[in-house]
Amino acid sequence: MIFSIAQQENLPELVSLFQAATRQMDAQGVFQWDELYPDEGILSEDVSRGNMTVGTMEGRIAVAFMLDFCEDSDYESADWHYCERDIAVLHRLCVHPNFQGRGVARQAMNYLENEVRARGIQTVRLDAFSLNPTALHLYESRGYQKAGEISYRKGLFYLYEKKL
Repeated sequence: MIFSIAQQENLPELVSLFQAATRQMDAQGVFQWDELYPDEGILSEDVSRGNMTVGTMEGRIAVAFMLDFCEDSDYESADWHYCERDIAVLHRLCVHPNFQGRGVARQAMNYLENEVRARGIQTVRLDAFSLNPTALHLYESRGYQKAGEISYRKGLFYLYEKKL
């Protein structure tokens, strides 16, 4: 897989990827995303800020994720284990349904953790929908530890962190 920072010309394919993944999650009874989130405006902002990374396989975007380097104010209530000034925050990790079951999410996590380490940052934080067993298993199997809970429009999300 080849990883790169998403460009504006990737936006239509990114929107299609997130829509396909949302339909797939809905079919599995995981009602995490919808037409309001993440929408084209949110994805466009991620791309414009240079925070959206894409992984391509077979000439198509197989995975996308947003990596930020400042903490959301929503995360203040967590019982963080590592109180470092510099952290990375993962949002919107999304694998296209055509590429699921092929280790794509694992490869994306390996890539982003290596990128974070290369920046000299030791801690990654994220939130995961409490009713998305696939995401929960991915993060917990990689050593992410639950540090709290937060409610968003779609329900309860778990806050996780990992010391790299």
